[in-house]
Amino acid sequence: MSEPPRTSPADADEDARLMAAFARGDARAFDRLYQRHHAALYRFVRRVLGQALAAQADEVFQDTWMRVVQSRDRFVARPADGPEGGAPAAAFRTWLFTLAQNRAIDQLRRSGREVSNAAFDGDGERDDPFVPDGEPWLDWPAPGTAPAEDQLFWRRAGERLLGCLDELPAPQRVVFLMHHDEDCTLDDIARALELGFETAKSRLRYAMAKLRTCMGAYLAPESLKGAR
Repeated sequence: MSEPPRTSPADADEDARLMAAFARGDARAFDRLYQRHHAALYRFVRRVLGQALAAQADEVFQDTWMRVVQSRDRFVARPADGPEGGAPAAAFRTWLFTLAQNRAIDQLRRSGREVSNAAFDGDGERDDPFVPDGEPWLDWPAPGTAPAEDQLFWRRAGERLLGCLDELPAPQRVVFLMHHDEDCTLDDIARALELGFETAKSRLRYAMAKLRTCMGAYLAPESLKGAR
């Protein structure tokens, strides 16, 4: 999976400025927000829905932007709350992706592919052990023998990882994607999804463990790095 650009504090500030301008009636500010985030948002929606519901990605994507329009007067970018400053706690990008995950989860539930929250314990994880649909991936080369320029290998590895993501329960998939693809802290995720911090942390830990099993190889344990 390619590494997307990370959102800097300056980016978050610019998003907040554009959203405030849009709320005052500046349609060009909305156009700028769309240009800044549409590609990453669409990728996120596709990955949350998975291959089985890929055809619904356009609907969820468009509905998310409609929610932005409808809620423009209610968005408030709170000031940075970390000791070193940083992005606002209610950064536009985090808010946008939260709207998208809500619509995606609704779509999954309507399709019958998502279980109710009651099927999860307090940490957001089912009690039954995880077994991947297929055998763990066995195509990893010996350490150091897959050069970075081996595009075929890394493309196949990326495709396998996307397949493994499809096997995760949606609540775990959302937390993993928000943390790894969008660089949200666990604090941000817990606040945005209205979860307890330990629940968000547990879902991320379970997602990483399942992905390692499915990929048949150890993924670097950076999932909790820098989490606050």
